Amino acid sequence: MGETGVIHFLRTGDAVTHAVAWLLLAMSIASWCFLLVKGWMLTRARRQAPRAVAAFWQAPTLRDGVSAMRSKDAERVFTPLAEAALHSLEADVPGALLQRVERGDRVMRSLRHALQRSQRRLEFGQVLLASIGSTAPFVGLLGTVWGIYHALGSIASSGQASIDSVAGPVGETLIMTAFGLVVAIPAVIAYNILGRLVRQLGEDLDGFARDLHAFACAPSDAVAVKGVATGTTGIAAAAGTAGAGEAAPSLARAASVRSEI
Repeated sequence: MGETGVIHFLRTGDAVTHAVAWLLLAMSIASWCFLLVKGWMLTRARRQAPRAVAAFWQAPTLRDGVSAMRSKDAERVFTPLAEAALHSLEADVPGALLQRVERGDRVMRSLRHALQRSQRRLEFGQVLLASIGSTAPFVGLLGTVWGIYHALGSIASSGQASIDSVAGPVGETLIMTAFGLVVAIPAVIAYNILGRLVRQLGEDLDGFARDLHAFACAPSDAVAVKGVATGTTGIAAAAGTAGAGEAAPSLARAASVRSEI
């Protein structure tokens, strides 16, 4: 009986066999590298989110809130939304072209764009994991089929059809299917775990955007904008002057923003 084994199969394989093996190796390295980097980023962002949002709302002014959030949100997931709210309120200058646009619409547009950018950053690379998880088994199967084809051709040319001569070469080719599964299974598991973290952060972003919109469009906007420009009136003061009687309109506006952001 001739020499058999994975090393023997790879050493005696042709260009297609080697290409499939290298492709599976590249897919495995890419998925594991992305899994580790993306997992670290999302876990860190998830851990920093409560502290960053709390630091923002505890700041005396909107500008100070943005600065506090920048120091807490190292991954810059929530900071773009706060910056968008600040810039939209600072643009409320008499005589400017943006003055012709309703403040609520202007803030809504800025928050929507910032929210989309943050969500795209969170979802970056998920397509790679999904692609590897769905295609790696078929890439391995391609290597198996190709190897069986050549193994049977070699057996036919040698004129030996015994079990020993067939089982060895055919069994070697099945390792390519196993390689494909080894590459695909971690990618699929990582896609599901990271996807759950992305959804959780997306929900937090959506809630923070609604809160920012309700704050920017509150009846005390003039006081809040003054605080943005001079630093003398803070977020807490603007929220306090809204009063209990204005809580219901703010909640109604926040509910209407849910489907728009």
